[in-house]
Amino acid sequence: MEIGNIEWTTQLRFVVALALGFLVGLERESSKIDRKLVFGGVRTHPIISMFGFGCAWLFHIGATFMLPTGLMAIAVLTGVAYVAKIRADRFGTTSEVSALLTFITGALAMLVDVWIAMAMGIVNTMLLSEKAMLESYVERLSKVDFLATIKFLLVTLIILPVLPNKEYTLFHINPANVWKIVIIVSTLGFIGYLLEKKFGPKVGLWMSGILGGVVSSTALTLSVGRMAQNNSARSGSALQASLLASSVMYLRVLALIWFVNASFLPILWPRLVCLSLVGAILSLRMFRKEIPAGVSEPTELQNPFEIRPAIGFALLFVFLSVVTGFVKSSIGDTGLLGLSVLVGVSDIDPFILSLVQGSNEPARIFMSAIILAMMSNTIAKAIYFGTLAPTTRKETALKFSIFAIAHIPLILW
Repeated sequence: MEIGNIEWTTQLRFVVALALGFLVGLERESSKIDRKLVFGGVRTHPIISMFGFGCAWLFHIGATFMLPTGLMAIAVLTGVAYVAKIRADRFGTTSEVSALLTFITGALAMLVDVWIAMAMGIVNTMLLSEKAMLESYVERLSKVDFLATIKFLLVTLIILPVLPNKEYTLFHINPANVWKIVIIVSTLGFIGYLLEKKFGPKVGLWMSGILGGVVSSTALTLSVGRMAQNNSARSGSALQASLLASSVMYLRVLALIWFVNASFLPILWPRLVCLSLVGAILSLRMFRKEIPAGVSEPTELQNPFEIRPAIGFALLFVFLSVVTGFVKSSIGDTGLLGLSVLVGVSDIDPFILSLVQGSNEPARIFMSAIILAMMSNTIAKAIYFGTLAPTTRKETALKFSIFAIAHIPLILW
């Protein structure tokens, strides 16, 4: 019989309540080996769960006062246990609160969908059993990362719902759509930042280049360029990281376009994947460079999920959307291509997304402008890195020149 076809009778719900209480009780019983005065164990928690189930059953047949009364009784009982724990110079309310939750789990097994009770019982057990892992994770969590997570919740759950979801001006600016793009870009960068922070120092500059390309290939190039400026022995590895970051940039842009306007993918993905492969191939010869022992890794990229940069990206995106529309209507295709060259010196994501987000059909001029902006950005990164790392200036010029030239046939394709 399939799970979805099970008829959850009162008898089966009782079994679920008993099993969930027994599960929490097993965990609490194992904790008594290391700690004293743990409230409840392998017998107490199943009884609490059955008590909750019984109160819920009485509530269901009309004795509505029994459910709040039962919860109050358990609360008083756990309160007494907590007072005894304090007198023994032991603190913490985890066991007492889990007992209250066990009562609620038993009641929910009777009153609502069984999956809710199962989820609460299992999560309750996991949180109790994984105390050491959770505490070690909190110890490793920096204040910056914690604040970034809070800001992520602020950006997604607070700001987005209050923005109007309608178009304004002749350029069809939709605040809600603009902020959705900000969330997509920032989230992708935040994931890359966390991966770079976790794995970068362990596997070297090449992994930092790959993961840094998810955040910002331009920022990564400047970071490793400054490192090469301070230590010329690592210039080759730094150049490799910059090329790898640049190759990942095309895949990142492809993912962003897929989120914003997937109609561009059939034409763009062969071009961008091809350019990504060119960058990866150009970086292969850098593996011959060994990293001297005792030399520190490159400076970590700045956390991309901050409120101020997010707002700055939104304003830049709106500005480029207006400028792009104005240039296209007043100057024409030539002006749009000229604009794509100018924006390549910095962050090209707002420009590219401003092109694709308001277009129903992928016009050829948009394709050419996107590739041209990437080509301009590649040349800008070559200038940035070559200025910072003069010892590899010749090799930088050769590699990035080949990289930039590879864009030309794809623009005309």
